[in-house]
Amino acid sequence: MSLPPILRRLRIPVICAPMFIAGNPKLVIEQCKAGVVGSFPALNARPQEALDQWLTEIETALAGQSGAAPFAVNQIVHKSNDRLEHDVEVCIKHKVPITITSLRAPDDVVAKIQAYGGIVLHDVISVRHAHKALEAGVDGLILVCAGAGGHAGTLSPFALIGEVRRFFDGPLILSGAISSGDAVLAAQAAGADLAYIGTRFLATPEASVPERYKEEILRAAAADIVYTDLFSGVHGNYLKHSVVAAGFDPLNLPKSDPARMNFGAAGGAEKKVWRDIWSAGQGVGQIDAIAPVAQVVAKLEAEYTAARRRLQIN
Repeated sequence: MSLPPILRRLRIPVICAPMFIAGNPKLVIEQCKAGVVGSFPALNARPQEALDQWLTEIETALAGQSGAAPFAVNQIVHKSNDRLEHDVEVCIKHKVPITITSLRAPDDVVAKIQAYGGIVLHDVISVRHAHKALEAGVDGLILVCAGAGGHAGTLSPFALIGEVRRFFDGPLILSGAISSGDAVLAAQAAGADLAYIGTRFLATPEASVPERYKEEILRAAAADIVYTDLFSGVHGNYLKHSVVAAGFDPLNLPKSDPARMNFGAAGGAEKKVWRDIWSAGQGVGQIDAIAPVAQVVAKLEAEYTAARRRLQIN
């Protein structure tokens, strides 16, 4: 099965992952202008009425831009997201080209998006989740593997891609510690169609995170990433220094109660995930500079092209 036309016209095969707090119209616009899919979580637009304004700003900025890639909006499909219905309706109004859904299989969302010609890509961390998403009718799967920033799984990308490809020949996007053009090509070699990159775009002027967060990204290595379900009720990867600064012992973190999942404070903690406890993937050790999105994408392209040449891929 070939990629949908909307995913074929990219400068390099990359979708920028939606990042809580960090994602904003400016970041998305620059990502799309650079030729890769830009994205943001709908929940980043606060209050909810701002979502309509954000989408208008993005659409206006990209109108008539030669070579601009499409953009995506992430919807958290979970009972704790009381904005879901509102946010989906706003995205339908704007005919958002790509919707990225997370957590529960998006049964109620897929048909609405596909009705106007949009496509739905769904985050999965296991074969079971992949089957459920495909039963819901999604157009493609994002395999969130070991080492990915934010909510991530534990499976090796080689294991998960290999098993999913046994029953699905549609679009596969791979997530997990991808910070270089070499890794983008490796994702394709392993059987994915595109790479999913988040953490690398945190260290950009366009990302809406504190400067000290960006500086911690530059200081960190893979060993500085902590995997826990404490802060949001779902397992994810976080910068160890931010966990310590929030008053927690990274080596002795309690378990979370999944029933209390709310994407805010965990267990009544005063410190909040995303705002105070910072997410990052294991690819941080390969990030050594804060650079504009355009430069980041240009570097990824140069590395990707060099890797293809090195391996004599035409």
